[in-house]
Amino acid sequence: MTLKAYLPARPHGESGWVGRVLTGGVAIAVLATARPADAWVWVVLGVSFVAFLAGSTLMATRPYGALTLLSAVAVSNALIAGYPESNSLVLALVAISDIAVIDFRRPGYRPIIAAGIGVAAAYAVSAWWFDKPDTWYFTQLMWTAVLVAFGLNRRQYEAQARQTERLLEQTRLAQSEHARAAALEERGRIARDLHDVLAHSLGALSVQLEVAEALLAERGDAEGALDRVRRSRRLAVQGLDEARNAVAALRADDVLDLPQALAALVEQHEKDHGTQVRLTVRGVPRRLDSGVIVALLNAAREALTNAAKHATGRTVAVELGYGDGVRLTVRNKGATSGTGFGLTGMRERLALVGGTLTAGPDGDDWLVVAEVPDE
Repeated sequence: MTLKAYLPARPHGESGWVGRVLTGGVAIAVLATARPADAWVWVVLGVSFVAFLAGSTLMATRPYGALTLLSAVAVSNALIAGYPESNSLVLALVAISDIAVIDFRRPGYRPIIAAGIGVAAAYAVSAWWFDKPDTWYFTQLMWTAVLVAFGLNRRQYEAQARQTERLLEQTRLAQSEHARAAALEERGRIARDLHDVLAHSLGALSVQLEVAEALLAERGDAEGALDRVRRSRRLAVQGLDEARNAVAALRADDVLDLPQALAALVEQHEKDHGTQVRLTVRGVPRRLDSGVIVALLNAAREALTNAAKHATGRTVAVELGYGDGVRLTVRNKGATSGTGFGLTGMRERLALVGGTLTAGPDGDDWLVVAEVPDE
């Protein structure tokens, strides 16, 4: 849908009709005091007044039809303006002022210039016909110029009102697009959170259940299988807690201190996978934004999950460093996959908080580095 569909059809400001009603009332009041001697003058005045009302009504929908009627009213009444007590000048003035208000877009000011020339010529004919002095002629021109200036000012005001309406509509459309983009971004963030939580918890749970199945099927070790099932239950509970923590982070609730949260994550990983994890904290810990904490925790969780899958039983070193920013490294022995949705999700989450993520081989090790600089 284009912008025109949202704009009002009228080309005039909201007070345009009020002004025209008041103008019509003034014209009626002035014409009521007219005392022309000849009946034909009354006919001209009556027909002109009806044409003026019709032209004023058509200004909003038929500008060129209104121009024709109002020009006829202005010129005809300017021709008899010199007739004693006709008061026809009022119709000439209100008609020419209405013409000045109409916005013809492409022709610009040419219609009002043409109508003004016609009215000026009609005044000259009226002055000659009814033997009026030059001062009378120039007085009529002065009043006409004043009313034309009033109409042009009104036209400019209404043009500004239309421009304001367009700008407001463009602002509303821009806000709508911004809201849509924000909704899409929120959907992406929720998808990343679901992956970060579920991939870790369900991945570890799957490993434990596979071991339990192997213990039962291949060794008949019911006690060992039962132990793995119990671990699976703990993993399920842990996954539920992680999901709740993710929801709390999305709601901007308080999250754990980063070193403490990392220590809990490392301890749980050691219990679940029987793998040694060394955690080192360097620098002076400080309070971080909740989004930064969640992004780094998710990066550590994903790196540990990958290490458990691809470098089972190998020692993992986790280091958290505070300096100009905060830097998290996870290093494990052996080759680890560098593809998949996990790394993509980590990069996207860190990018949202102004951070970066690199992952790849470092000699015989696999190294994941997540950094978030200070703002």
